[in-house]
Amino acid sequence: MSVRDIFESMSYGPSPESPAEALAWIERHGATFGHWIDGAFTKPGQTFATENPASGALLARVSQGSEADVDAAVRSARKAQADWAKRSGHERARVLYALARLVQKHARLLAVLETLDNGKPIRESRDIDVPLVARHFLYHAGLAQLCEAEYPGMEPAGVGAAVIPWNFPLLMLAWKVAPALAAGNAVVLKPAEQTPLTALLFAELSREAGLPPGVLNVVTGDGATGALLVAHPGVTKVAFTGSTEVGRQIRQATAGSGKGLTLELGGKSPFIVFNDADLDSAVEGLVDGIFFNQGQVCCAGSRLLVQEDVADRFHAKLKRRMERLRVGDPLDKCTDVGAIVDRGQLDRITRMVDAAEGEVFRAAEPPEGCYCAPTLITGLAPASPLMQEEIFGPVLVSTTFRTPAEAVDLANNTRFGLAATIWTENVNLALGIAPKLKAGVVWINATNLFDAAAGFGGVRESGFGREGGREGFLDWLKPVARAKPARRLAPMPEPKRPETTGIDRTAKLFIGGKQARPDGGGSRAVWTAKGRLIGHAPLGNRKDIRNAVEAARTAKGWPATSAHNRAQVLYYIAENLSARAEEFARRLRDLTGEPGEAEVEAAIRRLFTCAAWADKVEGAVKPVPLDGIVLKLNEPVGVIGILCPDEAPLLGLVGLVAPAIAMGNTCVVVPSEPFPLAATDFCQVLETSDLPAGVVNVVTGRHAELAAPLAGHMDLDAVWCFSGEDLSGTVEREAASNLKRTWVSHGLARDWMSEDCRDHLRAAIETKTVWLPAGE
Repeated sequence: MSVRDIFESMSYGPSPESPAEALAWIERHGATFGHWIDGAFTKPGQTFATENPASGALLARVSQGSEADVDAAVRSARKAQADWAKRSGHERARVLYALARLVQKHARLLAVLETLDNGKPIRESRDIDVPLVARHFLYHAGLAQLCEAEYPGMEPAGVGAAVIPWNFPLLMLAWKVAPALAAGNAVVLKPAEQTPLTALLFAELSREAGLPPGVLNVVTGDGATGALLVAHPGVTKVAFTGSTEVGRQIRQATAGSGKGLTLELGGKSPFIVFNDADLDSAVEGLVDGIFFNQGQVCCAGSRLLVQEDVADRFHAKLKRRMERLRVGDPLDKCTDVGAIVDRGQLDRITRMVDAAEGEVFRAAEPPEGCYCAPTLITGLAPASPLMQEEIFGPVLVSTTFRTPAEAVDLANNTRFGLAATIWTENVNLALGIAPKLKAGVVWINATNLFDAAAGFGGVRESGFGREGGREGFLDWLKPVARAKPARRLAPMPEPKRPETTGIDRTAKLFIGGKQARPDGGGSRAVWTAKGRLIGHAPLGNRKDIRNAVEAARTAKGWPATSAHNRAQVLYYIAENLSARAEEFARRLRDLTGEPGEAEVEAAIRRLFTCAAWADKVEGAVKPVPLDGIVLKLNEPVGVIGILCPDEAPLLGLVGLVAPAIAMGNTCVVVPSEPFPLAATDFCQVLETSDLPAGVVNVVTGRHAELAAPLAGHMDLDAVWCFSGEDLSGTVEREAASNLKRTWVSHGLARDWMSEDCRDHLRAAIETKTVWLPAGE
């Protein structure tokens, strides 16, 4: 073919990258690897094969991690972590900087090895993954340098178990390892069984960077190895990226253990195209959104929502573009779509597409091997399985909408909430839609943009916690203070000679802004220390919890209320409580036998503090390398279930409810079990303080009976548990039903008199990252 012919046809010629250097590194190790423990490779034990998905050729054999291997790695990490944590932030920063430089120096080797092991196109490994890995270590070197000044009173979480997937093996390593090391933790990493090689190479390079032995350990193996690592008692923090199903199992396995947990899970991200969008640009963005890394991306724009009047034109443009995508050898620099990671994943994708109900369009037939043709499926109903379930392949499903409101409803019609894309030339429309989308990340006229300074993570069943940014770094720290066990208090006992004077007064539940009788019709007597009957407290049940959650969910105006207005309501609550301060102090003295004046005053101060914070928990503009703006927005978590402490029956309730509603959440509250009447009295204050109905709902009763239905409720977004009875395990286990966020005491006491409520406020917000590129 002549040059003239090439210019006329504009056809691509092959441009392969040589695998020689990567294969030579494998061969230097005899193509067989042990684990990386205590700064060296162990002797290989039982091994399994890792293959090149593009050709099926054997790359190497790696060791299957056993219980003994995991135990050795954790012991090594625990031994090394104490010394690593004692090092200054500057010393840790120097090592992280050295790691970043080594990634840059060995960029070609790492990129080729990643493509050989994973099957993704070399252009993606070379131009996206490896530079981002270096960026994460450089960014977190800076956080290590600043840690002591910026985060006083905090210390490392301890030993982290990092379990990562096969779609971005090296980048996921960086997302977990960089912040962990910067904060002073040690890490045991378990890479995916399909893609362990770049993790082993990185571990070997870490020795050259001066990372002390044991601070980073790599144990290879299958899911059983990961389960052993997650369950190990020497692990204090678990960071997992993978499927929602496995994330749910990890939540259940770690329930009640006291281990920190962050989960970055699956997604079914909407890609919304409005009729005023630059359709050609939107097509290019969509190609990046769904066919990047063969669609094996948790935040892939796999659900196309296109406005009805441009749908046919957009689909036609998209099909023409799909037909020009090159599917083939991942090492060819001209390849657009590489190989699926393994035959099992390809079979799963094929089964799901074959069962499709709509019209299926496939681009040109892929070559022989583990390849999948880019696929578009149109004409699906919103409830179709392919519109709801993650396919994790180069398969796009599409439907249409008419109005922006309908687009939001369709976008949020999913159990996931990882990412979303908006394509429109109307920036007002884009910035109006972005806050309404249930997603941790929103891209506007762009897709799949990432940076170490910008937090990434999801809501709903896409997990909790963030990777990157200050918010991700905080997940690897914990307060230095050592708490004492919480006291389990009992109500005042019924006296032998009870004193019953006055008219009987039975308190009620408080649901939807109204007093409500308990569904079960039960109550218990409440006595003073001197044997006087002061009332009866209702005993709520599962149905009362259900009614309270429904009421909290219908209070939709409160999250949309301005922070200024929320602050005014909190000040008004404080004003009305202050007017009845003497009455509440007397009630507390009757309930607990202790003076109540200080607790009432502290509750009033807490309301003022949270009112003050309501309009001062600010977002941020993230300093990322982008022409445009990246915003960190703070949003309410949603509906929060709260189990209050036994002690401080008024202050414990106010100290949890006030920050929650200050940030725009609604609540279902189970007050102090032994002393519930302080809460039922407080409901009268709420009724007279302009708080909208349903924002705070109170169900009194036995914590052990109410914890499970509260934490397991599928329409709840988070649960906070500070009960005097240690119900942390129950709450975390039940919360796995829809992977809601939890904040629990693990049976430890809290200083409710402390006025520092910043951790309460952090628990009451979700962070959303909005990417808004600028320019022509």
